[in-house]
This record gives sequence, C-alpha cells and structure tokens, in this order.
Amino acid sequence: MTVTTVFYLGSVISLYCSSQEVLCQIVGGLSHEVPNSTTFDSWQERIRKNYGFYIGLGLALVSSFLIGSSVILKKKGLLRLVATGATRAVDGGYGYLKDSMWWAGFLTMAAGEVANFGAYAFAPATVVTPLGALSVLISAILSSYFLGERLNLLGKLGCVICVAGSTVMVIHAPEEEKINTVVEMASKLKDTGFIVFAVLLLVSCLILIFIVAPRYGQRNILIYITICSVIGAFSVTAVKGLGITIKNFFQGLPVVRHPLPYILSLILALSLSTQVNFLNRALDIFNTSLVFPIYYVFFTMVVVTSSAILFKEWYSMSAVDIVGTLSGFATIILGVFMLHAFKDLEVSWANLPHTHRNPTPSPAPEPTVIRLEDKNVLVDNIELSSTPSPVEKPRVFIIRS
Repeated sequence: MTVTTVFYLGSVISLYCSSQEVLCQIVGGLSHEVPNSTTFDSWQERIRKNYGFYIGLGLALVSSFLIGSSVILKKKGLLRLVATGATRAVDGGYGYLKDSMWWAGFLTMAAGEVANFGAYAFAPATVVTPLGALSVLISAILSSYFLGERLNLLGKLGCVICVAGSTVMVIHAPEEEKINTVVEMASKLKDTGFIVFAVLLLVSCLILIFIVAPRYGQRNILIYITICSVIGAFSVTAVKGLGITIKNFFQGLPVVRHPLPYILSLILALSLSTQVNFLNRALDIFNTSLVFPIYYVFFTMVVVTSSAILFKEWYSMSAVDIVGTLSGFATIILGVFMLHAFKDLEVSWANLPHTHRNPTPSPAPEPTVIRLEDKNVLVDNIELSSTPSPVEKPRVFIIRS
C-alpha cells in the first residue's frame, strides 16, 4: 500500500535520519492548490471583513425597531387586561400571561435582543450601543400613534438629552477585556471588588422591592425602573458567561462539569422574571413614552458600570475618556430630571414666549349709529328712561310758609 502525503507551500516537516532530526520548510516548487475547507474559511473571512460592518449595522437597526415596538405591544396587552376587569399587573396580577398581545411583545423583544447580540459579533460596540438608543425614539413615536400618549416639549428635550448622554458615555467607555474560557470568567466573578459591588446591588434591590416599592411604587416612576435596571446588571453578566460556555462547548472543552454555567442559568432565570414583573408594573400605570427612555438610560448606566468593575476597565482609560464618561453621566441625570420633573406641565411649541412677541391687536368696536328712521325708537327710550322705576318710592315735598 502506498501512502501519499501532500505538503503545501509554507509547510514545516520533520525529517529523521538516524539519530538526527531536521526541520525543513517548503518554500517553492509545489502546487498552489488549496483544500476546499480552506477556501470555505477564507470565503467566510472575506465576507466578514468586507461586509461585516454593514451586517452589524443592519442587525442593530432591526434590533432597535423590534425592541421599541415590543414595548407598545406589551402596553396594548396590559390595557386589554384592564378593560376585561382582571387584576392589574401593578396589583400583583399575572393575567397578562394569558394575553396573546403581551406574548407577541415579549417574543418581539426576545427577537430584538437576539439581533442585538448578533450585531455585537459583526460591528464594534461603539457603533451598536448608541444605535440602541433609537429604540427609545421608536417607542415614543409609536406610542403617540397607537396609544395616544403625548410628551410635552420639555419631555421630548429630556428624551433627546438622555440619548445623547448615553451615547457619549458609551463612546468613551473602555474596551471590554476578552475572556475566552469559563475558568477565566469564574476567576473574574470571584474578584473582591465585583463581589462587593454585586452585594450592594442585591441589598439595594431587595430594599426597593420589599420596603420602598409597596409604599411609593405607584406614585414614583423611578422605583420600578430602578429595580429593573439593577437586576439587569446580573442578567447581562449571566448572558455573557453563558455565551462563553456555549462557545467552549462547541470547542470541545469540558464545560459541562463546571458549576458556573448552572449558577449563571439560575441567576438569568431569576433576574429575567423579576425584570419582566416590575417592567410590566411600570408600563401598567405610567406613560410608555416616559418609562422606556428612563429604563434605557438607567439600564445602560448600570451595565456599563458593572462591566467596568468586573473587567477592571478603568485601568486603561485615558483622562479624556474619564471626563467624557462623567460628562455623559451628568447629561443623563439632567435628561432624566427633565423627563420626570416637568411631565405634568402643559408646555408645547405653540405656547413658547417668542410665539407671542407681536400679538395681533383685537379690532376696535364699531360705534353705534342711530339713523333718522329710528327716531321713534329714540323717543321711546327717552320716555322709558324718564319713567320712575316701580321700586323707587314717590318723593313728598312739604312747603312751609
């Protein structure tokens, strides 16, 4: 039997002669034919290199549209639940789980998150994350058409300021450290700084859920949204860890024996169920055009802070990035304040002061003209005016001589 070995240009082969080993590299004189698998890999790499940015951009836009419209579908489902007289979500009811419109919104949001996850695989995070702010504008536009909700002028300005602040904060955020194995992720999660941060988040979240929310949740929009945002830090961390687990599983690494994937799966299930519960409560009693912008801002802020602490990204931040991050944070606070503080004022473009700078004078009343043929009416009016009123008593004059 003859065994034929094919070597390609650049291959390094080992030759044995008696007790000596010689390494040789093939530099020419061979066929340039490339295997099919290599051609397939190079085709994939070429597509990724030439069109990857546009694929990621398209996925980010689709994700923003799906996530923005999913909030409207959820709100419609909650409104239908109120119309039937069932227990509302804010009162602890779960009747929305039987509503098809709510499930359509939930699945639409899941599809949007999948598209967003795919966008991060093709385009840089500094492009994908700011485009996520489009979902805020989409939800505001759709809520005005399908839900009849209106934002005053200050609310619209606050929404734009929030989106701008989030964009500045993400652009100046440091690049995320690459983690390739479950063991590396576990070592990061065991860091003392992240453990302290996670405990503080968990304690504050429990205080909000069991003490603050029952008293002020139905009056203050920030309570339910803060709970969803704080829990979002745990869900995003769990999703990142599970993504690494799936990648390692297909690479043939023994991730099934590691306890971290099971812990992360439990954390993800608990955090997602809590987020859905309190987000539904916020949507049930507050305006959608207020809930979603504030939720996006708080969620982005908490997740960026969590990632910076988990991966210690502040070590690589320059002074410009630090100033930019703090400026974005201050801008977000200003935008949220405008959204929340002036939500009940009737402020629109029509009642701004400059629109009344030169008001049109009202026309002067025309003088009453009595014509000659109306002399009979004039005489009658004189006689009536000279006639004493029946209420007036007669006057008596006594003349003494």
